[in-house]
Amino acid sequence: RATVPVLWDRKTKTIVNNESSEIIRMLNSAFDAFGDAALDLYPSALRAEIDEINRFIYDNINNGVYSAGLAKSQEAYEQAFRNLFAAFDELEARLSRQRWLVGGQFTEADLRLFPTLIRFDTVYYLLFKCNLRRLADYHHLSNYTREIYQMPGVAATVDFEKIKLGYYGGMRHLNPRGILPLGPALDFTKPHDRSRIGDR
Repeated sequence: RATVPVLWDRKTKTIVNNESSEIIRMLNSAFDAFGDAALDLYPSALRAEIDEINRFIYDNINNGVYSAGLAKSQEAYEQAFRNLFAAFDELEARLSRQRWLVGGQFTEADLRLFPTLIRFDTVYYLLFKCNLRRLADYHHLSNYTREIYQMPGVAATVDFEKIKLGYYGGMRHLNPRGILPLGPALDFTKPHDRSRIGDR
C-alpha cells in the first residue's frame, strides 16, 4: 500500500520522502541542475512570512477540512468548521488586497493552499460537511484558484474524476455504498480578474 505523494528513487528503488511539504522544498532547490534554478518558491527574504502563513493554512484549511470531516464529536466538528470558514474569510480579505499570499509573487504558500481549494466544492463541501459556503461563493478565493489552475501545466495535474474516486470511493466509512457524485459542474478555465489586483 502506498501513500501519495511519494518521491521515488528509481535507481535504488526506494522511497526518498512521502511528506508533501518536504517534497516541495526538495523540488524547489535540490534539482536545480535539471530545471529552472531561477524559479524559487521559497526565497530567503520571504521564508519567515511563508512559514507563518503555511502554519495558518495547514492548521485551519489543509488539515482543517479533515478535522471537520473526520471529527469524532459534534463539538470537534463545529470547532474545525468555524476555524475553516474564519480562515477562508481571512484569506478572502487578504486576496482582495494582494494577488498572492506572500511578497507579491507566487510562492510555496500558494502552492500548498491550491490542492485544498481545487477539491473543496467537489469533495470537502459535501462529503466532509464543510458546507457553510462553497469556494465559488468567495469572489477572490475562487478567482485566485482559477488563476493558479490556468498556469501552464497545472490543469493537467487535476483530475476531478480521480479525486471523486479517491474520496467518495475510497472513504467508505463516510460513503458506505461508494456512490460517486456526478456533480458539481465546475469550470476553472473561466477568466479570472486577478491581474487587476496586481502584484503588491
